[in-house]
Amino acid sequence: MSDKTEKQPTQKQEAKQKSAMWLALDIAYELGYLIALPIVVLGFGGAFLDKKFGTSPIFILSGIVLSFIITSVGAFRKIKDITDKINLIK
Repeated sequence: MSDKTEKQPTQKQEAKQKSAMWLALDIAYELGYLIALPIVVLGFGGAFLDKKFGTSPIFILSGIVLSFIITSVGAFRKIKDITDKINLIK
């Protein structure tokens, strides 16, 4: 008979895996909103202002550029927070 014992994960390892999974879901959720919200709000806001003032496409382009800047800064900060959390888990 072969005496191979399968190594069962400990409770600490299981908790760490669950924590990593929830962290990944949290990252996806937050980054999704961080990317989608500014472009939608500022894009539609720019389109509204362009119609109101007859300045097409100045405000919509400004809104898109501003949303890109907001998203870039927010993503940088979020990724920095994420890497700090990952380093704490390890």
